[in-house]
Amino acid sequence: MSQTKDREHAEQPPATERRAGELTARELLRWTWRQVTSMRTALILLLLLALAAIPGSVIPQEGVDSLAVSRWKDEHPKLTPLYERLDMFSVYGSPWFSAIYLLLTISLVGCIVPRLFAYARAMRAQPPAAPRNLTRLPVHATYRTELSTEEVLDRARTVLGRRHRIRVRAAGDDFVAAERGYLREAGNLVFHLSLLVVLAGFAMGGLWGYQGGVILVQGSTFSNNLTQYDDFKPGTLFTGDQLDNFRFRVDDFRVEWLDEGPRAGQARKFEADLAYRAGDAEEKDYTLRVNHPLDIDGTQVFLIGHGYAPVITVRDGNGDVVTTGPTVFLPQDASFLSFGVVKAPWAKPGPIGLEGLFYPTFEMVDGNPVTVFGDDLLPTLSMLAFTGDLGLDDGRSQSVYVLDKSNATAVEGEDGKPFRVDLQPGDTVELPDGLGSVTFERVEPWIRVQISQTPGKEVALIGVVIALVGLCVSLFWRPRRVWVRAVPDPAGGPAGGPAGGPDGAADGAEDTMDGNGGTRVEVAVLDRSGNGEMDEVLSGLLKQLQEAPK
Repeated sequence: MSQTKDREHAEQPPATERRAGELTARELLRWTWRQVTSMRTALILLLLLALAAIPGSVIPQEGVDSLAVSRWKDEHPKLTPLYERLDMFSVYGSPWFSAIYLLLTISLVGCIVPRLFAYARAMRAQPPAAPRNLTRLPVHATYRTELSTEEVLDRARTVLGRRHRIRVRAAGDDFVAAERGYLREAGNLVFHLSLLVVLAGFAMGGLWGYQGGVILVQGSTFSNNLTQYDDFKPGTLFTGDQLDNFRFRVDDFRVEWLDEGPRAGQARKFEADLAYRAGDAEEKDYTLRVNHPLDIDGTQVFLIGHGYAPVITVRDGNGDVVTTGPTVFLPQDASFLSFGVVKAPWAKPGPIGLEGLFYPTFEMVDGNPVTVFGDDLLPTLSMLAFTGDLGLDDGRSQSVYVLDKSNATAVEGEDGKPFRVDLQPGDTVELPDGLGSVTFERVEPWIRVQISQTPGKEVALIGVVIALVGLCVSLFWRPRRVWVRAVPDPAGGPAGGPAGGPDGAADGAEDTMDGNGGTRVEVAVLDRSGNGEMDEVLSGLLKQLQEAPK
């Protein structure tokens, strides 16, 4: 009975035995950490970050141009819900983009820190000893000389010590080992560290910076507070009381147009004359241009767009002015064909809404109205009129660039068709049914400016510069090892040429020993970066060894 129990006990696996591939929690965490911090994972995450940034450059972003986002949503009603769920209109602030960003940072730190310790150990370590048979290395040479082994080795230390780190000689060593090119790995490490600096710079801007946009008609003034912005995107840790105290006025805006060539009709140069004041300081002038922002105590004002704002006056049926002033029309294409709306909800006997197009240079082509030039040479308005509920009384916010026609009625002309208001500067049109009149006074230009504060941009710039320096060092600095072995060769005999080296590398070094003694010298060069120019390096080294003064 006892033998049977012992046999059954022996056949049962030990309690501590694990199945193949089974990991403990600690081993699983260690394996996960090794995968996340591998260079392969870092490269994959870097590629994913680049791919994830593509939608942000193709799809309009809320923090850059909310007006373009609104137009995109109107043009793609089916895709809009999906894009909103995926945060496609705010890519750089989305959770999935932040996750890639954070994982890349962790991966880079995990890759770099161990390599820093390894590099520190390598810097303290001596060059490796010479292999037993130097003639087996790809690039080597052999020659004989009448000098003693000590003289040869001393000469090698002198020659190699100029640009190499020499191994400390131990008793019995018959070789000199030298190494150079440590800066290559340093450049590689600096490059990867600079990526962390760049990421840190962008993170600083995302946390403590902000970005906003506003459209300003010529002659209007902007004060830097939240109520003045058309759109505003603050950083995670940014608060409204951190806004700098400044204001500026748009005095004039000029555009130069191309009037000939294949790009005729397109704008070439934009300039806006500003008068700005920071706090209680004196007012100063500045000409704002594309890529030449105005810097006010670290806050930058960029010129990013322009368009037209027709000055429209609407009078109701009683002859009272119910709305007047410049109305911003948004460009639809490069010809500056623009769309806009006018709302007069307090008109009597009924609210008046206008919706239509502005043609900077109007012309009829094949019976169709078009604009043939971006400049306002023949400005023309063509708008449809509506009356009734314009959706302004239900308490919901409404874009100034959208006319809610769901409960409104199109005004009809005498022919029963929708009444169209066609105007040029100075024209007035009476609306049917005694609703009132519309007058096109003149055209004012408007500019769109982006106002931003990015505290980490200098850090990011420094990181980019350091990355370029590190990359150049890692690409052009060649790590190299050199060994020179000197052994007694009393037998003499014909000298051997450079084996594996360039033809004639040891010309003039071949001696026929007379049997009275001599030294056989073996030289080998190893390029650790795979450079194919080691034959030239060997030739130069042999020349220095053989021509050095005794």
